Amino acid sequence: MARIAVIACGGNSLAINLTDALRRQRPGTQFNLLFPGSYISDPVDGAVYLPTSCDRNGMLLDLAEAESLIRQSSQLEDKKLVVISSALIYGAGPSRQSLVGENYRAAADGSRGVADHWKSLENLVYKNFTGRVPLTILRPVTVVPSQALLSRRILRKFPLTLPGHNPLVQLLSISDLAQAVLCVMEQDCVGTFNVAPDDVVPLRAIIRLAGGHRLPLLRSLQRMAAGKEALEYLRYPWTVSNKKIKQCKFRPEKSSITALRELHQQDDSSDFPEPIFDEFGMDRHTIDFYGKTIFKFFWKWYWRIETKGLEHLPQQGPAILVGTHRGFVPFDAFMALHAVVQRTGRVPRFLTHPGLLKVPFIGDFMRKLGGVVACQESADRVLQNGDMLGVFPEGIRGAFARYRGAYELKSFGRDSFVKLALRHHVPIIPFVTVGSAEVFPILAQIKSRRWRRYSDWPCIPVSTFPFLPVPLPTKWHMQFLPTIHLENYGPEAAHDGSIVEAVSLDVQNRMQQAVNEIVSKRRSVWFGSVFEQKSAE
Repeated sequence: MARIAVIACGGNSLAINLTDALRRQRPGTQFNLLFPGSYISDPVDGAVYLPTSCDRNGMLLDLAEAESLIRQSSQLEDKKLVVISSALIYGAGPSRQSLVGENYRAAADGSRGVADHWKSLENLVYKNFTGRVPLTILRPVTVVPSQALLSRRILRKFPLTLPGHNPLVQLLSISDLAQAVLCVMEQDCVGTFNVAPDDVVPLRAIIRLAGGHRLPLLRSLQRMAAGKEALEYLRYPWTVSNKKIKQCKFRPEKSSITALRELHQQDDSSDFPEPIFDEFGMDRHTIDFYGKTIFKFFWKWYWRIETKGLEHLPQQGPAILVGTHRGFVPFDAFMALHAVVQRTGRVPRFLTHPGLLKVPFIGDFMRKLGGVVACQESADRVLQNGDMLGVFPEGIRGAFARYRGAYELKSFGRDSFVKLALRHHVPIIPFVTVGSAEVFPILAQIKSRRWRRYSDWPCIPVSTFPFLPVPLPTKWHMQFLPTIHLENYGPEAAHDGSIVEAVSLDVQNRMQQAVNEIVSKRRSVWFGSVFEQKSAE
């Protein structure tokens, strides 16, 4: 391609920087910067369109300007057209998945308005150019430098953040965006593609590496300056997968940290190796620290947990842990995590309800312990990575069960964990915990639509909390049951409802039988052993 038109509004700094990067990477190609709607006097082989932001956060677009591009459609007939959209189209919120693909739809919560705005741009382009020109839409993450809210904030010496939130983000360098544009043009790739580096980085780490000092400020105080929806991108993770665009021979050369260091003209030598962060936000240092301190205290002295069946935990390979969960504070999940880590050294990834992930500090804490958004895509990725997946199939109904029937297992719902095990051909390891229901016993439930809409909880639990703000020092009993192997079934069994239901019922019956046996042997809520031999910590 000898001539490329870069169509953007005057003063668009991203367009100017991108044009310069394109010229450096392809010195033999002529790149001309033009205004939308202006006449293209010289014949071109293709065009790149960068829409103009119409708000101070760089998140909303001037759709009227985009319509001026439509009027140029006759000049671009049969020419390659690349439109720079944004990963903002996927939105941000507590139910937002990590590393989403191009087919992901924005969740109904969080920043749906911003996402719809970018969707309107893409729909406008698709409607007027599909079938007339070879069309490619690129959805880059935050480009540095740019007018985007995140880019502008991390460049400050004292950037404002939201207290209790540390979202995972990705930063894309101008040179990698230019490389993506050239790849889709030269490989004649059409369709929609995410553009992102391979790594993810927590926002606090980004600010620290940039030499800044964050200033946590309440969301209610920042709304007037930034807007409610824009702040969702500083509150929740919003990372994307670049797997699809790699089919066009795109390989990001710079990580998020490298892009940041180049922006600050910092040395990127091998003397300063880049830290590697988990794609879901898990922090092994945090897990090890709590395992030696507070978790150990609760396990050994406060709840005096006795265990049985730890030998069933696998030392390697993917597996699904299926457990019981009681209480609006997931103490039993923390202790199950501690048991697995102490026994195997592995960190199970527990599917976590979005209602917990939206709470400041608690949501960040859950992610550091390996919690992932409860959805099929997250579960698939965990198992594909060879990790252990922890699920509580009773869902939120089990967590908020009244104490009167706390040890009667609830329905397992859609039996998604069985379908996962069959599809990925992994074993199921059931486990039960008795004693956690008495920590903060739920005595009654108050139904409230407003509360449910705000917190995603099914009710307001009436418990000893907050009247007695500390958990009760009950005696716990945790048992891991023998592994259920599904090697005799093929992946197609995941679509057979009778097989899925039979396996799910078998798992539920085994767990209920184990719970009943422990409860029947228990002489006191506060002390005593029910297993023949106590397991060491």
